[in-house]
Amino acid sequence: MKHRMLRVNELLKRELSGIIAREMSFEGALVTINHVDVSADLKNAHVFVSVLGSDRAENVMSKLASHRATLQAELARHVTIKYTPHLIFHLDDSIERGARVIEILQEIETPRSDHE
Repeated sequence: MKHRMLRVNELLKRELSGIIAREMSFEGALVTINHVDVSADLKNAHVFVSVLGSDRAENVMSKLASHRATLQAELARHVTIKYTPHLIFHLDDSIERGARVIEILQEIETPRSDHE
């Protein structure tokens, strides 16, 4: 990926995280923007969202989708680029999967240390 696109991705991630933190509240859930992937023509942005509190993930994703137009408008006010991208939200469960892998590894390691 080109250096310019990396900068645009990071800029949109930072600004969108700030907007969501200021404008929206999620009861009992911690919402984090993990990655933003903007298309080469700057018209679409795939936003990967991590939600801690998995039982609330569907509620968070539906709330983000319903406020998409407002978030795009606010993003347009904060970031000056040729086009304001259409935001597409995706649930990113990589943090939960990583935590589960660590938990499994600890379970495997525990019996070994008991036998030694």
